[in-house]
Amino acid sequence: MSGERGGLLSAGGILSITVGVAQVIFGIAAVLIGLNVPLWLPSLPYLGDPFSVLKQYPIIAIVIGATLIVLGIVAIIGGRAAMKRSNFGLALAGAICALPSGTLGVLAVIFVSLAKGEFRQGS
Repeated sequence: MSGERGGLLSAGGILSITVGVAQVIFGIAAVLIGLNVPLWLPSLPYLGDPFSVLKQYPIIAIVIGATLIVLGIVAIIGGRAAMKRSNFGLALAGAICALPSGTLGVLAVIFVSLAKGEFRQGS
């Protein structure tokens, strides 16, 4: 392009960063549940404790939480690279790490891959 900035890459970067932050938050919560740290949870009538499965298998909760934290950090770094238009590979890796979120992750991958031409030459 001739120096103009498109919205697809910015949207993909913002989606990657947003999903990455959510993944880090949910990952920290899962690790804390796995470590049996009491979190605030109002009593839910007729539902019981929704985290009882994670409390029964704490190692699974810790592994899932740690995985979400790592994926979230990569998604945040990749979203930043997309916003700066500096490194296509890192931006695409960040968008791919946002995939566990579902629709937003798929949109991030589509937006970043469609805007490959907006990155600086040599990256």
